[in-house]
Amino acid sequence: MEPVSYELEVIDVVEETADAHSITFRVPTEAATDFTYRPGQFLTVAVPSDQTGVAARCYSLCSSPGDEGAETSLTITVKRTAEGYASNWICDRVGAGDTLRVLPPSGIFTPASLDADLLLFAGGSGVTPIMSITRTALARGSGQITVFYANRDESSVIFARELSELAAAHPGRLHVIHWLESVQGLPTQEQLRAFAAPYQERDAFVCGPAPFMKMTTAALKELDFPRARRHQEKFVSLGGNPFGDVPGAVEAAEPPAPAATTAAVEESSSGDVSVTADADPVRLEVELDGEKHVFDDWERSTTLLEHLEARGVKAPYSCREGECSACAVRLIEGEVSMAH
Repeated sequence: MEPVSYELEVIDVVEETADAHSITFRVPTEAATDFTYRPGQFLTVAVPSDQTGVAARCYSLCSSPGDEGAETSLTITVKRTAEGYASNWICDRVGAGDTLRVLPPSGIFTPASLDADLLLFAGGSGVTPIMSITRTALARGSGQITVFYANRDESSVIFARELSELAAAHPGRLHVIHWLESVQGLPTQEQLRAFAAPYQERDAFVCGPAPFMKMTTAALKELDFPRARRHQEKFVSLGGNPFGDVPGAVEAAEPPAPAATTAAVEESSSGDVSVTADADPVRLEVELDGEKHVFDDWERSTTLLEHLEARGVKAPYSCREGECSACAVRLIEGEVSMAH
């Protein structure tokens, strides 16, 4: 069973920096429920390709479900990469009035509570989901938010003006630290640890280039941040085509798609899962969108998604390889294994 995709109209394009564009889509009334999202999630976009038919890419939402008009529009931010076909195609060719094929929002890189105090780390375009979380927490929550935002130089800072305006509007809640490689050099693990030290009781969210995330996570581990309070938005390559009725493989010359990881499998918009693993095949209980499904024949060699599809259950997915987290659910009982 293929995921349901939609042709969404682009209603606005904003050049955030020389390399980054924000693309706003109109959400039709009949698709409003499917495009309800949580801060930190992403969209999977089909970019036309003469060679393969489609290049599927995942781009994080920078908009907030708390924004005015959130029911009828949503926004992603796309940053160019030197050899990236899809990102350059979008930045060069997409304008207001165009349409793009899109899968509904997915991902688990989201705060459990908008009232919690948050520690957010962003590197470069990794600020996109961080911005969505920040906007939403300020609009709908009550906690304090601290953002560490690293960039190459001042001209590469995405959302510079809005971050400044938000900090001015919420002086007691939002604290933003900009780190510029051109001025301060690359942040070291020691510097990141020192920055995070006063915030050890907070949930930490990290998104950016792999070296930045690795160093930041190491700093958090040194401070004994529990694994359950360390969240990462990693970038991995889609190994298949989630737009199944469009021929062609996903191209490889593009930065990988976002995949949220935490210490444990967390709850996603899809629901909860309960597994009893003391027999083969095993008993399976899954709750999706408020509906419970019970099976007694889940073979250990079959993934949860494959089993649900074979039984006619519509389950969310994107990459089909356990990388993008679109199919992630919260384990209630039993034992399961995650390949990624």
